[in-house]
Amino acid sequence: MIIKNPEFRISAVNPKQYPDDGLPQIVLVGKSNVGKSSFINTMVNRKKLARTSSEPGKTRQINFYNMDNKFYFVDLPGYGYSKMSKSEQVKVGSFIEEYLAKSTNIALIVFLIDIRHSPTENDKLMYRYIIDTNKPCIVVANKADKIAVTKVDSQVRNLQDELNPLHDLKFYPFSSERKIYTEGIWEEIENFIK
Repeated sequence: MIIKNPEFRISAVNPKQYPDDGLPQIVLVGKSNVGKSSFINTMVNRKKLARTSSEPGKTRQINFYNMDNKFYFVDLPGYGYSKMSKSEQVKVGSFIEEYLAKSTNIALIVFLIDIRHSPTENDKLMYRYIIDTNKPCIVVANKADKIAVTKVDSQVRNLQDELNPLHDLKFYPFSSERKIYTEGIWEEIENFIK
């Protein structure tokens, strides 16, 4: 899919601020610094649409990006950032839960994890939470450029065995750096926004 005019639409902290135009929403979930903003930029071939930061935990709101009035990419705040105060972590957690529970336009959840590491306890908690929502989900193993190309497929399989032993979700490798592996993910997204 080619997106010609992606644009940032709004940062929201409560349901009254969510866009109400009925467009499907592709929701990005993952821990701080897993590369959600870079994922958006890579998918739409832009460098600075979604702001990336070298300091994890910067996103404290829900950011909506309109994709040619076809759908939204929705960037949820990252979880598990240790330098965030406990009260901020609770606040961010409640944003995420409220959005996943109350948004009626979620078409697909894209759960990003780091291909280099076993899922953290926070990843496992979030995975179970996503499964409990009964919403469609794919898992994207980001930072595939950080490991040898020959190990990518086996590492994705290992992550799936650990996180999703039933193998009922699709897992995809991804690399924002190399801008590869986007085709399969676009195919999935297109299936859910029709």
